[in-house]
Amino acid sequence: MINKKTTLASHESGAKKKISTNKTQRGRTSASTNYEKRIGRTNHKAARTRRLKNESRMRRPVLSERVLSKKHSDVVPELPKDTVRVLTLGGVEEIGRNMTAIEYNDDIWIVDAGFMFREDDTPGIDYILPNTKYLEERKEKIRGIIITHGHLDHTGALTYITDALGAPPIYTREFTAVMIKKRYEEFPEVKLPEIIVVEPKQTLKIGSLPVTFFGTTHTIPDSMGVIIETPYGGVVITGDIKLDHEDGVVFKKEYEAFEIFKKKKALVLLMDSTNTSRPGWSIPEHKVFNTFEDIIKNAKGKRLIIGTFASQIERVIKIIEIAEKNGRKVAIDGRSMVNNLAIAKELGYMKVKDSTFITLEQMPDYPVDKVLILATGAQGDEYASLMRMANETHKFIKLRPEDIVVLSSSVIPGNERAVQKLKDKIARLGPHIVTYETSDVHASGHGNREEARWIHQQIKPKFFIPHHGFYYMLRVHADLAVETGMPEENVVIPDTGSVIEIQEQGSKIVHLKEKAPNITRVVEGKKVKDIQSTVIADRKMLAQEGIFVIVATIQMRTGKLKKSPDIISRGFVYLRDSQELLGQVRLLIKKIVEDTMRKYPHPDLDKLKQELQAAISDYLLQQTHKMPIVIPVVVTV
Repeated sequence: MINKKTTLASHESGAKKKISTNKTQRGRTSASTNYEKRIGRTNHKAARTRRLKNESRMRRPVLSERVLSKKHSDVVPELPKDTVRVLTLGGVEEIGRNMTAIEYNDDIWIVDAGFMFREDDTPGIDYILPNTKYLEERKEKIRGIIITHGHLDHTGALTYITDALGAPPIYTREFTAVMIKKRYEEFPEVKLPEIIVVEPKQTLKIGSLPVTFFGTTHTIPDSMGVIIETPYGGVVITGDIKLDHEDGVVFKKEYEAFEIFKKKKALVLLMDSTNTSRPGWSIPEHKVFNTFEDIIKNAKGKRLIIGTFASQIERVIKIIEIAEKNGRKVAIDGRSMVNNLAIAKELGYMKVKDSTFITLEQMPDYPVDKVLILATGAQGDEYASLMRMANETHKFIKLRPEDIVVLSSSVIPGNERAVQKLKDKIARLGPHIVTYETSDVHASGHGNREEARWIHQQIKPKFFIPHHGFYYMLRVHADLAVETGMPEENVVIPDTGSVIEIQEQGSKIVHLKEKAPNITRVVEGKKVKDIQSTVIADRKMLAQEGIFVIVATIQMRTGKLKKSPDIISRGFVYLRDSQELLGQVRLLIKKIVEDTMRKYPHPDLDKLKQELQAAISDYLLQQTHKMPIVIPVVVTV
């Protein structure tokens, strides 16, 4: 349920995320000199083979620094009395799965609980979550989860973690509260925590400390920052943030929002770093609105198809209002966009007429220049609406040369190829394409360097921890803080799982060498589990190199193979075209098995498998320059 109240029962939580850097080891040993001679290799060629093997091992896929972590201690020291501890459980070294925990004496406050979608280095995974083991072990101390806004990289983990944390209450603003409640409806097996709606400039006592909220500008309604007020000053977390301005002149509403810091001392600031490497000021959203005014007004005789993020709710609402003003009907294609607009309408953010909307099936009933389609999939998602249009598989929409397709989003890092593929396919079908590269049809929800500078000047923190961004972004933001006058020793750049303490009554900041537990925690299907780096590395190896299975049936009485070994290959070579290679592999298997049986009538079958695996791996590498996963199966009769 969602309540507007100021009381809070004690609740619990616990954990943290980071990941291990153990590289996968596969038992590959070099072949014997006799084996090299048997396959006719000279010493020179043998040396070349060893070099290829080393190079192949270097190429062997391993998880990135984000998914694998350096060795660390899972034992975090007890929190000294009257020390403020900050744990960056997600949202650093990456974009996504934002989670920060603040611990003071017997209380823990969690700020945000997001997830990340799977990436190239996490095959077979649906979502990546913050590792909350640290919090689970201390869940009796958790006083609440504070959510800064409704995007999934700040809310998506909630349904997967709140039961394990003792279902602590959630504090957030109204729009976010309704979005969270609707998401829990998709998980009926998970208990919905109490949701307490808060407002900017409101202060609640949560646990032993007062907590104050302040409004921020982002791309979704009801975004906010939070101040956890310790005896030494406030722990300030901005969430995702930019400024509303005109050519660098900050609007009055921003000054009003940050007036709160004239009366409050900021002990430490954790702030969005995403765009601090970009000079100047970001494009304000009202300029994007003006661009859409021009596009929609001037698209005479054209059907308009606009692709954007479903989470860009304020922009989507404005586009609908402009379409209505220009006499166009609006068709929505994308479940997430439909759901978000329903929330916006329910809360009074969208005031257009119901008659403005039509279904996809109704579009043929209207002239093409009286229709505007809002669609998801501007990032090239394979099954999203725009890609289905581009692939000519959409049931209701066929692209034609007289269409204008607007991609109202930037390209998320990692999606470059998918977006380029989408644009190429649309271009082949003839529509005119408008992107953020050619027109102001998109503005980031994260402020540029000068906006960050302005925010630092308003808050004036004693210490600074850059937040929300890859490590380079954090470093650039740290440099900016020093530019504004902060001593270098007062700035700490965190990793995922960092434990940072403000000690000696708020006079010193210390980055502990210990880290919170950080094995990768993922969602696969409906199951949440910790996944070891070796599992991911093997999945990547299977995808890149393939698998080669040999089945050797040994007649124990004679010590010989009962029949020619069976071979199964997937993703490595096509068996029909590789008969000579397979024949040599079979001869090698026969020699190794029979030599072993001759020496040891009752051999250790595990050692025999290891020898087969090593020798065959080496031979396949020499012949193909590839290293598939070799799995020997030995059957005795």
